[in-house]
Amino acid sequence: MSGPTRYSRYTVGWICAIHKEYVAAKAFLDEEHDRPQTVAPNDINAYTLGKIGEHNVVISALPDGEYGTSAAAIVATNLVRTFHNVRIGFMVGIGGGVPSAECDIRLGDVVVGSPSGGHTGVFQYDFGKAVQGQGFQYTGSMNLPPQAVRTHITDLRAQYDLHGSNLDASINAALDRFPRLRNGYKRPCPGQDRLYQSWVVHGETCCQGLDEHDESKLILRNPRTKENDNPAIHYGLIASGNQLMKDATLRDAMSREHKVLCFEMEAAGMVNSFPCLVVRGICDYADSHKNDRWQGYSAMAAAAFAKDLLKQIPVEVVNEEKAIADILSDGQSRPSEYLRSRSNNK
Repeated sequence: MSGPTRYSRYTVGWICAIHKEYVAAKAFLDEEHDRPQTVAPNDINAYTLGKIGEHNVVISALPDGEYGTSAAAIVATNLVRTFHNVRIGFMVGIGGGVPSAECDIRLGDVVVGSPSGGHTGVFQYDFGKAVQGQGFQYTGSMNLPPQAVRTHITDLRAQYDLHGSNLDASINAALDRFPRLRNGYKRPCPGQDRLYQSWVVHGETCCQGLDEHDESKLILRNPRTKENDNPAIHYGLIASGNQLMKDATLRDAMSREHKVLCFEMEAAGMVNSFPCLVVRGICDYADSHKNDRWQGYSAMAAAAFAKDLLKQIPVEVVNEEKAIADILSDGQSRPSEYLRSRSNNK
């Protein structure tokens, strides 16, 4: 059986950036299939094949130690060449949250890239032009997620509003299946979620318990109640670029100007060569106080949401989507339609 024919049953592509994201994705498979024995020429990706609900899914990740938009674009391009029948895509992993008065983002929450403010869910914040007297202008546009995905996000949001998300229970069930993951992937204690004032820069007295009683350095927040999902899911704009965001002042400025909810480093390199939904678990606050403590749990939260969404989408609906390889070969442009409609409504 030839490679293209053999792999035609895989219609969902799922890409991760780092090791913990890949582990989380594998933990939420309902079943795992044999690894592929052949791939397209020059495809150096490693793949995990499996099933979520009724969907056959192919998962891949960036090479160890590689980050950024270019590395992500290569992985996405290779995946589509080998798995030519992939019709919807997911980019699932972790990112830095942007808490604000309008959006109570906390560590472990999930941000889903959704059209907002004339953007299609993702925009590249370090790509554009500097114009004298006009500041930095962002240029370029990103593809929309597949229509089947966007339609069923609305359905899933309604379900969550009525009944709650229960993502934490899904994560605990996955940890019960794979108890070795508990040490690195369970939810940290609430006291390890500390949001510092934007003017506080990481130093010897930060993040190590030496200033935990100095409330002037912290933004104090009330505990979430039983009526609140925890982790919560937020829908809006994800800022993507090749630079790691660790500046709370710049973070807040981007929030005010563009209503950004999250920063990450891969999606901008992917969404035009691999139209996909970007889902990010919040593992830090995109400031100088970054640490790895929340990465495992946040990766699990993002994967749990992606699984919930995928199980909402009927197989027949996915099959009606055009294959991503065909979209790219036709040179179709999804973002222009969205941006044009936004301009006409202003």
